[in-house]
Amino acid sequence: MASTDNILNQNALPQNSTSTHRNISPDGKQDQLCEYRQVRNETLEIRRQALAEIDHAKFGWFHVKTCLVAGAGFFTDSYDIFAINLCSLIMGYVYFADAQGSAANTTPTKIDMWVKGSTQLGCIIGQFLFGYLSDRLGRKRMYGVELLIIIVCTIGGSFAGNTARGLSVYWVLFIWRLVLGIGIGGDYPVSAVITSEFATTKNRGAMVAAVFAMQGFGIVAAAIVAIIVLACFRSAIDSDQLMLDYVWRIIMGLGVVPGIVALYFRLTIPETPRYTLDVEKNTHRAAQDVQNSLGKLKQEDNSSQPLLQSNLQPEAIVSKPTWSEFYHHFKHWRQFKVLMGTAVTWFALDVAFYGINLNSSIILDAIGFAGDGSPYQKLLKNAGGNIILNLLGTLPGYWVTVFTIDRLGRRTIQFIGFTVLLILFCILGFGYHKILDKSVAGFVVLFTLAQFFQNFGPNATTFIIPAEAFPTRFRSTCHGISAACGKIGAVISQLGFFQLKDRGGKNKFIPELIQIFALFMLVGLIFTWFVPETKGKSLEELSDEAEQ
Repeated sequence: MASTDNILNQNALPQNSTSTHRNISPDGKQDQLCEYRQVRNETLEIRRQALAEIDHAKFGWFHVKTCLVAGAGFFTDSYDIFAINLCSLIMGYVYFADAQGSAANTTPTKIDMWVKGSTQLGCIIGQFLFGYLSDRLGRKRMYGVELLIIIVCTIGGSFAGNTARGLSVYWVLFIWRLVLGIGIGGDYPVSAVITSEFATTKNRGAMVAAVFAMQGFGIVAAAIVAIIVLACFRSAIDSDQLMLDYVWRIIMGLGVVPGIVALYFRLTIPETPRYTLDVEKNTHRAAQDVQNSLGKLKQEDNSSQPLLQSNLQPEAIVSKPTWSEFYHHFKHWRQFKVLMGTAVTWFALDVAFYGINLNSSIILDAIGFAGDGSPYQKLLKNAGGNIILNLLGTLPGYWVTVFTIDRLGRRTIQFIGFTVLLILFCILGFGYHKILDKSVAGFVVLFTLAQFFQNFGPNATTFIIPAEAFPTRFRSTCHGISAACGKIGAVISQLGFFQLKDRGGKNKFIPELIQIFALFMLVGLIFTWFVPETKGKSLEELSDEAEQ
């Protein structure tokens, strides 16, 4: 509890009080202190009631709308990220149709790597930048900006072409997708924190997990759209494969549709009451936002009237979070270990999450969705095979997490995921050739299980926990730092390990890479000990803000 002096320094005077201490009698000063105490007590009571309204509210339409608005962004994000895999394949048939030998109709490995990796590089910038700005300027002010970036860059990328001098279509696409990555990266901390701060304590894990699970639908949607567009252009492609130039642009450009639908709702979403209370120090407006958001502003609802009938005016002093304050908070081991835990576990997970997909071509071949044929047939099989892979492991993993996370707990699911992945990667890594030689079906099963336990495991929990475990003033910044560490792992995997996989021959180094991924799973398992269990606790309990 703050001292009387701190109250005098931190709280603004009521409207009927003087702003100076000069010529105040002892009795007058005592009256002023009493008035300050009254203001503070009323502030704390309104804060307590407002937070209780959020934490114990009945799950309703506002919560569903929050999940849909935030989830639409993640649907768009994953669509854009996955669509480039298909588009890069298609572009090979357009821009390298005249290449000789095995290079024909194939985007060169380094070009392919940098076009895909550019998005991840942009994500690192966006996660860190939007995470900080969301704490500094407010969630509402930043929400929608990242989606605008995504929409503009998706459209720009779909119209990319060779410049008159110097830049090829791939360089132009690299630039567009680098900036696109900033928007996608910004969506991580802002959407996660907004959903977490509006959620009820009972359903918070499921709500944030549901937002993240929309990635699975985005991946499948990109493949379905590719199949539809390819089918529409089939006769044109069979007569002239350069007609595929229209196909990849349409597939990429259609990624803006869900973003445009969600944009209005993001720009009009209210500020989270927790940010209004704890950063802007406007208790009265926060109370109003709670009532309006939850649909309880009714004449007959007497229980909510005290929040709005208070004469307390918004405080005049607003203390925005600073890096100095951030340092002083996290210099203590008790706070720093949590940030270290969320950052390292996300980093370890993403190294393997993006790296294990190096095996997808083997899986597609095993289930009959790779091989010879016309450009149309090859591309159609690739898209169809990816739908099957995601329906087998990725989507089920996401939604099992949604329906179990508030019962099992975040930390428990993360422990289970890292442990099972460690075992699976050891089996796949050390028995790689033996498994493929004896049973391709067995390899497919193990690969699918790995995808399942990535999503029913650390891929979901590393996103959820940072949105819960930190104080309101630093919550978005900490989520952005944790997410950026994850994307650094993704860049290492995509730009580093991708080049190592052909060491000694085509795909010869993959077994050793999977063994390395197993080591990273062990690192993630160890650092999970530093991550708190957030199930069933309010955000204020988790961050020691309950009595602030």
